[in-house]
Amino acid sequence: MPRKYFRKYLPTHQSITGNRFVAWFGPWLQHHNLWHLHRRSVAGGVAVGLFAGLVPGPLQILTGVLLAIVFRVNLPVAALLTLYTNPLTIVPLYYLAYRYGALVTMSNGAAQMPATFSMADKGFTDWIPALIEWMLSLGKPLAVGLPLLAVTLAAIGYVLVDGAWRLYVRLAWRRRLQQRKGPR
Repeated sequence: MPRKYFRKYLPTHQSITGNRFVAWFGPWLQHHNLWHLHRRSVAGGVAVGLFAGLVPGPLQILTGVLLAIVFRVNLPVAALLTLYTNPLTIVPLYYLAYRYGALVTMSNGAAQMPATFSMADKGFTDWIPALIEWMLSLGKPLAVGLPLLAVTLAAIGYVLVDGAWRLYVRLAWRRRLQQRKGPR
């Protein structure tokens, strides 16, 4: 993959460990896989980021960082990928998780589907409690579907990034081999 491109935008190991809010992680941030851009580390970081992005509440980035440290995958990639959940995408993702959970638990989602979530009449400080209340009203299908969707997205993300990385490397090797042989 184009490592030089990503290295321009990703924070360095020194800049992160020098941050006063992160410094207390200290020795846990020393593993080389947390910072290197190689296939397994980046694919794992993508998987961790996609998984942690569906953690309820405002703890996605912290969860992504902690899981990246535990699994020793690329920490900046994991932290940045949690941002796919935001106020615009969270409701469709949770609805998809609800439907996924209803399918797995074989419950009839139409009979117990609560009212739709709307932020139109709510201020900025009111939408988080309203979202939590809406999530609690969804019950068992959401409780089952959310972790299943997180694991599914993580597995798909890992396989796609790993496969794309392998394909890129294979094509780069072929291109170099053709350049070495020269024109015939």
